[in-house]
Amino acid sequence: MSAGHVDAGRDDGQSVHDLVGIGFGPANLALAIAIEEHNAHCGGARSLRTAFLERQREFGWHRGMLLAGATMQVSFLKDLATMRDPSSRFTFLRFLHEQGRLVDFMNQKTFFPTRIEFHEYLSWCATGVSEQVRYGRQVHSVSLEDGGGSDVLQVRSRPADGSAAEGETLRARNLVIGTGLTPRLPDGVELGPRVWHNRDLLPNSRSLKGRSHRRFAVVGAGQSAAETVEFLHREFPDAEVCAVFSRYGYSPADDSAFANRIFDPGAVDDFYAAPDDVKRSLLDYHSNTNYSVVDPDLIEQLYRTSYQEKVAGDERMRFLNTTALTAVEEREDGARLHLRPLIEGEPYTLDCDAVVMATGYRPTDPRTLLGPLAEECLTDGAGRLRISRDHRVLTTPRVRAGIYVQGAATEHTHGITSSLLSALAVRSGEICDALLLDRAGRGVPAPAGAVEAAASLAVTTD
Repeated sequence: MSAGHVDAGRDDGQSVHDLVGIGFGPANLALAIAIEEHNAHCGGARSLRTAFLERQREFGWHRGMLLAGATMQVSFLKDLATMRDPSSRFTFLRFLHEQGRLVDFMNQKTFFPTRIEFHEYLSWCATGVSEQVRYGRQVHSVSLEDGGGSDVLQVRSRPADGSAAEGETLRARNLVIGTGLTPRLPDGVELGPRVWHNRDLLPNSRSLKGRSHRRFAVVGAGQSAAETVEFLHREFPDAEVCAVFSRYGYSPADDSAFANRIFDPGAVDDFYAAPDDVKRSLLDYHSNTNYSVVDPDLIEQLYRTSYQEKVAGDERMRFLNTTALTAVEEREDGARLHLRPLIEGEPYTLDCDAVVMATGYRPTDPRTLLGPLAEECLTDGAGRLRISRDHRVLTTPRVRAGIYVQGAATEHTHGITSSLLSALAVRSGEICDALLLDRAGRGVPAPAGAVEAAASLAVTTD
């Protein structure tokens, strides 16, 4: 049985969890692993009692973009554990060994597994900590116990499928919010049967298989957009695929050695300590490592395909560059795009069997889950959450419980890795140490060295 195990049934209303997590994507999965390994090492009274609530019925990560042949843009060494503890039983190499594929993977001579295989690894990790997770639960409120001045939070959830099953309340001294990202859509665009976001590409495209198609459109210029163009062009050989973007062409991702140092664990310390103007500059300088950029090999593949089609006189892959999308109409048998050339030419329409919005994601504001408790969270001059180095939200003195945040909501304080896989292993260790420091402050023994390690992460809240 998992050392972090909590009964899957109804809470007894008396016991208090050290941590309740909302969401169970890779970020909170990495944290569950760090806690699992702490509990296995220390055990007994020093264990952290945890529960994670996830609205999906099982673990899943970007399932709609698990495209055949698509590879990760991050090294397998930046998995959920290696950077924190290379001897962990939750490393990608340990996973490969258990699957009997370690030698075969090594023979590929690559640091970048396919996205399908990495998802298999993440699911394997989730199985290893499954006793910490309650799937199919939707959190609908978080509040202070007894209305205020408390060090205990009440986290209320109900079945995510809308069934009439009884709701549940968990009591926690700490909360960690890791609810991921929300699809970003152009103004006025709404999703529908023939207007998709790329997160739903695989299931939606399967619904159109076996029919004759004329045209698909893909809006966007980043990695997901380019992968979507390649996928639709390959999977629907009778259809034209139009890439629509306001740029002149795809921009390559900067994957050079020096630029990649922005993803190093030490870079988070540097970013956190930097003045606001330096933070903004660093995000601008290194946005081309992650945002609206494409892997150079994929760019070359798409260009080569486009050129070969021109030579053959049968152009199925078209690039509508320097073009703005002004509106989308969903029709009974497809979608109509309203487009405007940015340099010259008159606006025109483009009829498609379906249009895919590969237009990225936006951060989910953690305060939307906190209700009135959000008013107790301190903000900076721009209205953003103030967050300590250990990822804890700064609050008024009325809130003595800890509220931690993982993901893009911390990019303004912790830098570009906030929503990426690169920092998850190290970050999970930092939050685990902070929880141990919190327990020690409440008079609960922590293992030797844990308090000192966590204290080294503490920062002033000026």
